[in-house]
Amino acid sequence: EAMVVFSVYVVNKAGGLVYQHDNYSPRTDVEKTFSYPLDLVLKVYDERVVVSFGQRDGIKVGYAVLSVNGMDVNGRYMTDNRDVLEYLNTSFNYPLAIRFGRPRLTSNEKLMLASMFHSLFAIGSQLSPEPGSSGIEVLETDTFKLHCFQTLTGIKFIVLADPRQAGIDSLLRKIYEIYSDYALKNPFYSLEMPIRCDLFEQNLKVALEVAEKAGTIGTTS
Repeated sequence: EAMVVFSVYVVNKAGGLVYQHDNYSPRTDVEKTFSYPLDLVLKVYDERVVVSFGQRDGIKVGYAVLSVNGMDVNGRYMTDNRDVLEYLNTSFNYPLAIRFGRPRLTSNEKLMLASMFHSLFAIGSQLSPEPGSSGIEVLETDTFKLHCFQTLTGIKFIVLADPRQAGIDSLLRKIYEIYSDYALKNPFYSLEMPIRCDLFEQNLKVALEVAEKAGTIGTTS
C-alpha cells in the first residue's frame, strides 16, 4: 500500500508562511445531478456554501459546494460571480449537477494555521522543565501526523503525512537541503520572503515521490 505525504509548509522565524505545497488530498468529492427542489439544506458558513442538513449518496453534512454544472465555486460565488445559493434556489436552473466535497483550506486559513503552529511551537519550548528544549516535533492525530524540523536560524519545515509513513525525519532534512541549495543560493530570493523558485519546487516534488515510494507500513519514523 502506497504511503502518502499530504502537504509541506515552510514557516519563517516570525511565523509567516513562506511556502506551502499540497501534495495529496484524499478524494472525497461526490458529483450528483439534482432536480428541483434540492433535498439537502445548504447554508453559508465561514464564507462557504455547505450542507447543514440531509445526507445522501456519500454527501455529508459539512461538505461544501465545489462546483455547479462543472463551473468552479469560490466560497459563496461561482466563477462568473453569480451567488451560489440564489442560483440553486431558482427552479428553472434545474436539473443541475453539483459537486460536493470537504472544504479546501483557503490561502488565508493556511497563513493563519502556520502562525498558530508557530505560537504553539514556542509554547512547547516554554513548557519544558529543562532549558533549551526543542519545540513541538510531532503532533499526532488518527488520520495524519505533523512533523516539524526547525533549523538553527529559526525556519520551520513542516510535513503532514499518513501516520504510518516512515522516513519523515530524513525527508525534512532533505527539504532543508533543497531549501539551502535552491532558495538560499538563489540571488533573487530574499530571506523571510515567500519562496518562488522553480528549482526548489521541482526538487521538492521529486523528494516527496522518493519518500512515498520508500516509506513502508510497519516501520516508524
